[in-house]
Amino acid sequence: MRLLQRVSIVLGLVILLAVGARADKVTSDFDHNTNFSKYKTFMWVQAPNTTDPFMQDRIMEAVNSQLNIRGLREVKEGADLAVGANMVTEEKQAWETFYNGTDWGWGPGWSQTTETTYLVGTLTVDLFDACSHKIIWQGVGVDTLSSKPEKRTKENNKQIEKMFRYFPYGKEK
Repeated sequence: MRLLQRVSIVLGLVILLAVGARADKVTSDFDHNTNFSKYKTFMWVQAPNTTDPFMQDRIMEAVNSQLNIRGLREVKEGADLAVGANMVTEEKQAWETFYNGTDWGWGPGWSQTTETTYLVGTLTVDLFDACSHKIIWQGVGVDTLSSKPEKRTKENNKQIEKMFRYFPYGKEK
């Protein structure tokens, strides 16, 4: 294999790893002065704004599931916690250049650059104290979005599960 071909393959792999490294980043934070054990119920005050109406329902179901697992119960009014979510997408590009020349890179040769466009989604889930309207917990997930709905659903569920992994429910002040 020619040296430049090897270099182009290595560069291509580095670009793919760089794109993959940004995928599936999940963080969460909370108000450390909040007594989470006082919260028993929740209600939605802002559904996630998505371009896919099915995803909106699936995101809400995944959040509901995580809150139910932690002993919280959904109600239509008079809840202890208010839940809001938002989804934003952004187009990103990656470029890969492949070179073809002589064994040592000298002499005539050619290069070809291809551009790949992909969508990155950021899902934010906020929990507010329903009485004070103060935010007490926030989870944020950033991931490359699949074009396949079933894969996107699976990835959203996994991301929401990661968000709530360290949810401080039951943590005393």
